[in-house]
Amino acid sequence: MKQTETLALLEQFQAIRRGHFKLSSGLHSPVYVQCALVLQHPEQAARLAAALAEQINVERVQAVVAPALGGIILGYELARQLGARALFVERIIGGQFELRRDFSLRAGERVLVAEDVLTTGISTRETINVVQAAGGEVIGVAVLVDRSEARIEFGVPLWALVRLTLETYAAADCPQCRAGSPLEKPGSRS
Repeated sequence: MKQTETLALLEQFQAIRRGHFKLSSGLHSPVYVQCALVLQHPEQAARLAAALAEQINVERVQAVVAPALGGIILGYELARQLGARALFVERIIGGQFELRRDFSLRAGERVLVAEDVLTTGISTRETINVVQAAGGEVIGVAVLVDRSEARIEFGVPLWALVRLTLETYAAADCPQCRAGSPLEKPGSRS
């Protein structure tokens, strides 16, 4: 699946939205990518995950760990296709990610971190930290959409099905805020 096909699929399911959005990172943007709108369809989730899994060129993924909530469906489907376990981290009171629900990793277990959309990398980096603290070895990061402005380094390979250059602004610099445009907060930390 090429980038143009993936973008067409995201557009078809209205997963690329236009307006005035506060992203989970706190940044503002005129474009929001809501992968859940396409991932809610199992056949499309399988198709996207298969295309992403084809890019992953590491040996023996033993577990896929995704941040809740956005990465769970992708993480599960990637794990299924790679023959690995599917786990997720979730925020606790105080806002930090944890492995909960009796999830655990074995020392040295080879982990792929999965995320639906990458903007600043905060959630991905937090997920990596939880995996490492639990004894897992992060061997790569896989994302459906990389909308980061600059290439983010995690110290492991990063695979993205789509790379988009989309405007983002700090709230104080947002032209839509200055114009009085209503702000939507669809993200998980809004």
